[in-house]
Amino acid sequence: MRRRTFSAEFKAKIVLEVLKGEKEISVIASENEIAPNQIRNWKNEFIANAAYIFDNKKDEKLQETLKANAAEKDELYKKVGQLTTQVDWLKKKSEELFGPDWESKFTARPKG
Repeated sequence: MRRRTFSAEFKAKIVLEVLKGEKEISVIASENEIAPNQIRNWKNEFIANAAYIFDNKKDEKLQETLKANAAEKDELYKKVGQLTTQVDWLKKKSEELFGPDWESKFTARPKG
């Protein structure tokens, strides 16, 4: 049996219907072919996270996260640039020391 997934909009619609109190959870569950316990879980999650909607700091937290991610990305780009420069330098020096065919001398060959 395949597990059903529900959109956030659908879950919110069901929870708001429950919170209105016009119908019992069992009736709503039956109408939508969902287990009543599932609806109770959605309701509890909705209530537990309701204060987040009014949290002004959520935007600040998001901005901080984005800045941290951007800084990490910049560091990684710097490291990639540094390593690329080092590899290019090593290739140049290897060619100077061992000749233009230096790679064939030091590259492992598969044994046949």
